[in-house]
Amino acid sequence: MERRDRTRARTWPTRAPAGAGALLPFGLSWGPAFFDLLRDWVRAEAGPGRLLPWTPVAFGAGIALYFAADHEPVAWVAAATAAGFVIAAVLLRRSRAFAPVLLLTALLAGFATASLKAARIAHPVLAAPVFAAELRGFVEIREERERTDRFVLRVTQMQAARAPTLERVRLSVKKGTAPTVGSFVTLKARLQPPLQPLRPGSYDFARDLYFQGIAASGFVLGAITTTEPPQDGGWRLRYAAVMQGLRDAIDARIRASLGGDPRAIATALLTGKRDAISTPVNDAMFISGLGHVLSISGYHMAVVAGVVFFALRALLALIPRLTVTFPIKKVAAAVALLAAAFYLALSGAEVATQRSFLMTAVVLIAVMVDRRAITFRTLALAALVVLLIAPEALVHPSFQMSFAATLGLVALIQIGMPALFAQADSSTAARVALWGGREIALLALASLVAGFATMPYAAYHFHRITPYGVLSNLAAMPVVSAIVMPAGLLGLAAMPFGLDAPFWRIMELGIDWMILVAQWVASLPGAVGRVTAFGTGPLLVASLGIVMLGLLRSPLRWGGALAVGVAVAWAALTPQPEVLIAGDGRQVAVRGADGRLHLMQSGADAFRLKEWLAADADSRAPDAASLRAGVSCDPDGCVTPLADGRLVALSLRPDGLADDCARAVLIITAGQPPPDCAARVIGRDELQANGALALRRSGSDPGLFVAEATRPRGPSRPWAPAAAEAIDATVSTGPSVRRPPVDATPAPQDQAGEE
Repeated sequence: MERRDRTRARTWPTRAPAGAGALLPFGLSWGPAFFDLLRDWVRAEAGPGRLLPWTPVAFGAGIALYFAADHEPVAWVAAATAAGFVIAAVLLRRSRAFAPVLLLTALLAGFATASLKAARIAHPVLAAPVFAAELRGFVEIREERERTDRFVLRVTQMQAARAPTLERVRLSVKKGTAPTVGSFVTLKARLQPPLQPLRPGSYDFARDLYFQGIAASGFVLGAITTTEPPQDGGWRLRYAAVMQGLRDAIDARIRASLGGDPRAIATALLTGKRDAISTPVNDAMFISGLGHVLSISGYHMAVVAGVVFFALRALLALIPRLTVTFPIKKVAAAVALLAAAFYLALSGAEVATQRSFLMTAVVLIAVMVDRRAITFRTLALAALVVLLIAPEALVHPSFQMSFAATLGLVALIQIGMPALFAQADSSTAARVALWGGREIALLALASLVAGFATMPYAAYHFHRITPYGVLSNLAAMPVVSAIVMPAGLLGLAAMPFGLDAPFWRIMELGIDWMILVAQWVASLPGAVGRVTAFGTGPLLVASLGIVMLGLLRSPLRWGGALAVGVAVAWAALTPQPEVLIAGDGRQVAVRGADGRLHLMQSGADAFRLKEWLAADADSRAPDAASLRAGVSCDPDGCVTPLADGRLVALSLRPDGLADDCARAVLIITAGQPPPDCAARVIGRDELQANGALALRRSGSDPGLFVAEATRPRGPSRPWAPAAAEAIDATVSTGPSVRRPPVDATPAPQDQAGEE
């Protein structure tokens, strides 16, 4: 079906009807021909079998609308509306209106799915810090990290003044002291509300934690006491304990043979526990473009299923009678599916792993039923299933980058490879293929396609790109595919017999090579491709362009390249903020005459400062002396000039407010300013109501700034405390300019990123 549609899509008229040019002025004889071509291209794209891949795109657009809403929708209204359109789509299935109605139905269904998920998991969220809470509950998740460990506690009893009883909290402890999964513990902890976005446009940690059911984070005070549980923890907890025990057993066996980063990476590849990798190696992996190896995704799942499939098929083929009477290919596919399912459970079933398993399952099932495996329909089905189960995955970089890369690779397999290797009969082509040139070219091309497809999301979430990603993947991935992963699988198979140590050492050789390649590439000039932050507008346009390039078959696909070009230009022209203010008012960054940020602070928060510098494409470390250059501080506070010489003040004591009002145009303070203060004052109440702020210079009046807040005006979303009062959208920054009336802040953009 798809092959016939593709042939049809490429049969286009090349001439306009005779005499048509006479109907157009200025001799535009190409007009009718162009519109005829355009009409045929659209008809080809709307042909049979071409609608399904666009359904998850519309479904995802509905989920994006949910997260862009200013306040929480009414779930039952969204569900009823979607159900009504489902009925309409069924009734119109034989009419010309079916295609647009179906896509609109998918959009509304995505919106309703996200609304219903949020309503189903609704739980209280901590709104203010709790300095000493007594907690009792079950340990559900334990994570090993480089410096500390942390765990998720399902709370059964909580004692804390003026705080609601929370369902789940995430707590940090000293390294090596986290309790085991499934245990029932009693402890004291200091709790903090979930971390809000650190700047407008950055990742919303609170939203991510909300959909995980986590209402607060913090750290343990004192000892943790393990006791007998008052009731059974349930089958989910028992399953989690069994899988965690299996992961710990695998890690212990690897630890007995390996150490340091090779041990941590080997454990990450097999169990998904990647938090113990040292920061330098982790940074080198991501800078070089090899970071995808550390996150179990399509590549790992394909290797696991592929190794099991081909190994078992080869073994069965050694028995001649079976090759005639027994469907060895289908049996091998079934066993490979079971192996992939076990790998999914072992690795923790993250979003990227779920998508990978679904894709792999569809491919293997297609082999079992003698159908074509790698198609856009496979990807569409996997996307729909993942978004139905976890609609919140749409705004996470793992989902976005994983599906973008897979879309590019499927397009390469179905469209690019047939065109590239259609003419392979020459002796030169035969010699190239004999020496492995085709495989190298395919690997380079696949790396290039996946890199370009994921680049907009890496730039948006992490403010960086990987210029040498193709080079590092060419050097490292063959070793990972041929040595590291097969040795790891053989090690798992040999563990019950106590013969796994040699395989871990073989695995170490490949990992050492991968680390060497990552560090070498990361040290090359320009390896860290820093990108300044930009809004969701360019990201959405780039996403549309990538989808058009991947799904369209006619020359209309080149409209996707135009969209990507527009997105790049839009992102490059996005103005950077002149002033950044932390949500607690303790850090303020001001852009000076040198075009770089200068920091005023009353407390140190290196994590927030790293995010600010990364979003500004600034390579300085948080402790760089140049960050404080031009900043004057005394016990009353700090001041620093804007690019035009006017002063911004961070006032720490009420005694200094009068001085600041006389000389500054913008004051950030927790105190009450004098009533006759000529400067614009941003106080604690406004920051609590609006979160972190970014002030950009107004294009219409250079004496004004436009403020962006991280929280919307009006009713809050369930993962953020309600806003008390919105800040002025337009802030006066000159003493001679009268303060304008209060206006609404712009709605916060759809945020994403990585913790």
